[in-house]
Amino acid sequence: MMKEQITPEFLFLHRRELIQKGFLLGMASVFPKWAFGATSFPAKKNEKYGLPDKDLVLTKEDVATSYNNFYEFSLEKGEVKTKVEKWNFNSKDWKIEISGLVEKKKSYSVEELCELAGGIEERIYRFRCVEAWSMVVPWTGFPLARLIEKLKPKSSAKFVKFQSFSDQKIGSNMSELPQYPWPYTEGLTLAEAMNPLTLIATGMYGKTLPKQNGAPLRLVTPWKYGFKSIKSIVKIEFTDVQPKTLWSSLAPAEYGFYANVNPQVDHPRWSQATERILDSSFFPKRKPTLMFNGYEKEVADLYKGLDLAKNY
Repeated sequence: MMKEQITPEFLFLHRRELIQKGFLLGMASVFPKWAFGATSFPAKKNEKYGLPDKDLVLTKEDVATSYNNFYEFSLEKGEVKTKVEKWNFNSKDWKIEISGLVEKKKSYSVEELCELAGGIEERIYRFRCVEAWSMVVPWTGFPLARLIEKLKPKSSAKFVKFQSFSDQKIGSNMSELPQYPWPYTEGLTLAEAMNPLTLIATGMYGKTLPKQNGAPLRLVTPWKYGFKSIKSIVKIEFTDVQPKTLWSSLAPAEYGFYANVNPQVDHPRWSQATERILDSSFFPKRKPTLMFNGYEKEVADLYKGLDLAKNY
């Protein structure tokens, strides 16, 4: 019979001292992964994805965690943080159902997905909202491609569909918006999902993901408008049909399926040529918006043959 995996006594008795001395980081190669976990914070930084531009600075944490779109809780960005505080959930009990055209169908915990994907890392990405404001955020998570490789989608799979929670007892504002096709759904082509930039985030600013930012895990696609980065994911489905998404179903003339950042294609109600840099000042600066939010080299090949002047 396999022995129980018990934390070594000296680690337990001297844990505070060892943490202060940074000893645990050096011992990670000596003790097995269960002693530290695939979800430990802060995670190692991936230097390939540092500050994307020398003129950019990280958005202050208190700004990025208090200015949030999460319509399930409120239409007012400043209210979301307060509203989600009433949401009492245990991330250890959170399950993500993997289904559709894939071999490894089952419900996974957040930690199981992180371990299956080989652990988490920190990356700094630009973030551009369709409402023409932007941030620069240090996300922690794992590349979705690493997870997909382990899940083994079938050759017929062409798209990946994501779904958020559907409990209106949690999303107290959902019943106030009956015209919305809840639950929140989003989708990517399989090629987009496999792009190295695509991240499943479990944290930000070196900590676990706050509830208002999409805890316990969310999608991050930095070359797309922010509404594509679905929060609080409970289902990931592999399909051969382009999935219907909440915003493209609700207002197809305004929110296309691809929703790539494009300064040359305006929203029907405002320009996308520039963006407001989110910070704590009363009159934040604006800057020109970059094609694909500055990630053109990494993703442009995904859209060969598409007319980028159209709203997809």
